[in-house]
Amino acid sequence: MKKSNSKALGFIATLVMAIVSLIALFPIISLVLSSFIPSSSMMRNGISFSFPWDELTLSNYTYIFTQSAEYWTWYGNSLWISALMIVLSLFFSSMVGYALAMYDFKGSNIFFVAVVFILMVPFEILMLPLFQFMIDMMLIDTYLGVILPGVVAPVAVFFFRQYALGLPKELMDAARIDGSTEYGIFFKIMLPLMGPSLAAMAILQGLGSWNNFLWPLLVLRSNDMFTLPLGLATLLTPYGNNYDVLIAGSVMTIVPIVILFIFFQRYFISGLTVGGVKG
Repeated sequence: MKKSNSKALGFIATLVMAIVSLIALFPIISLVLSSFIPSSSMMRNGISFSFPWDELTLSNYTYIFTQSAEYWTWYGNSLWISALMIVLSLFFSSMVGYALAMYDFKGSNIFFVAVVFILMVPFEILMLPLFQFMIDMMLIDTYLGVILPGVVAPVAVFFFRQYALGLPKELMDAARIDGSTEYGIFFKIMLPLMGPSLAAMAILQGLGSWNNFLWPLLVLRSNDMFTLPLGLATLLTPYGNNYDVLIAGSVMTIVPIVILFIFFQRYFISGLTVGGVKG
């Protein structure tokens, strides 16, 4: 009896999760289907949840692959900005988080409290001083101006610090006895052990950088330097909407994040779980 009840509960739980997953995926499914609707039909009828199945076509994708060089410029900008952001953020944030967790130095608690405090401050409050700083540094309309504020992300520092608290300090002592330097301990011993946390944060940082709209909007001025979210936003104007690129291009923006998740998914859950409960 207990076995049958457990199977029934398992079936109900699976069914509920499947329904919830379909609800969550519905906007994406709707976007993908809309990308196959001709732009003329979309301009005439607008975007709706009723699809003219007999009119589905690949013309929107043909257009962006053959006639929209500007779209691929934006795509390339977003790709390399996001890649550079991920690498720099993981490198510097992991070092800071590791130091706060493993070394008992003067002011370490103050630094950690400052990190937690910054986490509680909305980015909108920090935008004005950051923007003024970019002006003073002459980084307006440069990629460095987009990347620099996210190189040491407070959420990444907090996450790596929590994860590093669970690493065995005995390995550090053994490495010191063998003559290893502190940098050698970090890069050769501790950093490989932080692999799950690096993978989890790579996905989160990549997603945040790829979808970032507000900060690039403030910093960038030239059309050929726009990131993908900015470029797609310029297609919506009071004088007309370029649905050929807008909808199909929006679907193409999902591809890099899906690829990133596929590569790191085996570490994602474990990294988030361990990093969230240690400390």
